Amino acid sequence: MASAAQSPETRLAEVADGVHAYLQPDRWGMSNAGLVSGDGASLLVDTLFDLPLTRRMLDTMAPITAGAPIRSLVNTHANGDHCYGNELVNGAEIVASEASAEEMDEVPAALLAALLDADFAEPLAGYLQRCFGDFDFAGVTGADPTRTFTGRLDLEIAGRSAQVLEVGPAHTRGDVLVHLPDAAVAFTGDILFIDATPIVWSGPISNWLAACDQLLAWDLEVIVPGHGPLTDDRGVTEVADYLRWIQDEATARHAAGESAESATFDIELNGYAGWRSPERLAINVEAVYRELDPSHESPDVVGLFERMARLEQHLR
Repeated sequence: MASAAQSPETRLAEVADGVHAYLQPDRWGMSNAGLVSGDGASLLVDTLFDLPLTRRMLDTMAPITAGAPIRSLVNTHANGDHCYGNELVNGAEIVASEASAEEMDEVPAALLAALLDADFAEPLAGYLQRCFGDFDFAGVTGADPTRTFTGRLDLEIAGRSAQVLEVGPAHTRGDVLVHLPDAAVAFTGDILFIDATPIVWSGPISNWLAACDQLLAWDLEVIVPGHGPLTDDRGVTEVADYLRWIQDEATARHAAGESAESATFDIELNGYAGWRSPERLAINVEAVYRELDPSHESPDVVGLFERMARLEQHLR
């Protein structure tokens, strides 16, 4: 399966006039962010998974923000790798969808720290360490959004316009896209994982596909995903194709009376085996089963990670 682009090293890349993407090599918790600068002010799109990572990003952006301070911060969703660094962005308005603001309180950094400290058996213990063990959650106190919205919000930053469009629930309950019409650029948060397996924490997949359709309708020149390298419409199409594929595979097994757990280990990855974190399929099957049957109860977060750990081991 063709890749949309090559993975970058950590860097700040100017993708349009006054528009920068902060790109990190993708693995669990290593996300992308963005900076939009105008005359004397900037908009930051997302912070990172811990304070040292966020501080390093802000230091890298300092030559730009010294003359155009960050006045607004948009969190694309509630996962910690996109908002745990909020407290370091002093004096900025913090913008998120109402659904994201509610969800942020449900998975504080302290919860991830507790998971790492828990006495789990293998393969879960090792899997959690590989996912989250390199991050420093101890110092994160958090900063909640100061402005929330539903639907669409238009922001003006020093003469530049940004459209913030709510497309969740999809990856999480309150995902948003940030569109810069004057630059033909969009920041997608985790609506896009490039060269990596998307993870459907919330769903329904139909909403996620609608978000992909919206990205394609904008006629964008550059798309900054939540994880992975810069992309274009090809990356959007690849993600949508994966989502349709897992929806079809899981639906067929649900119709045959197979359990979600059994389906997880039965589905052949085929062309998607080379994407990073293929074990996320375990979460995605659960999302399809919940969409097909609202009474279906998925395991708790520990149970979901345990299933991913077993699937990772199975796929080796």
